Amino acid sequence: MTRCSLALLVALLPLPALAQTIYKCIDAGGSTTYASARLDKNCKAISSGPENAIPAPKAKPAGAAANPSPAGFPRVQEDTQKARDGDRRHILEQELAGEQRNLEQAKKELAEQQAAGASSDRAAPYRDRVGQHERNIQAIQKELGNLK
Repeated sequence: MTRCSLALLVALLPLPALAQTIYKCIDAGGSTTYASARLDKNCKAISSGPENAIPAPKAKPAGAAANPSPAGFPRVQEDTQKARDGDRRHILEQELAGEQRNLEQAKKELAEQQAAGASSDRAAPYRDRVGQHERNIQAIQKELGNLK
């Protein structure tokens, strides 16, 4: 019962801005209830007014960096960064081409196993390999899509 009352209190904490007054009511059985309106004469006001309201977060100025760099932090030249990005794109494209070749080979091996009448258990590693290459291709394509 105490947990329920505590949960109700926590749920009602944001309401002072709307209701202005929160009442704590104790019934004849000793149960505590929190309400935004007086339920009976045994209710006592525990908070009232906007002084209990939680202020809105302050807006950040437009254009401000989320995590500004410290004053002496080394900076990378723009042309150097572009060269690094180009290298990264080239490496990812090579990885993508290799994974596509591996996928084709894995599909070929799976088809051979299925044509030979392999059981489901025996063909499972071949299906797993095909699935792994497909997931790798999707991940590489996602990385390529994230490049500028």
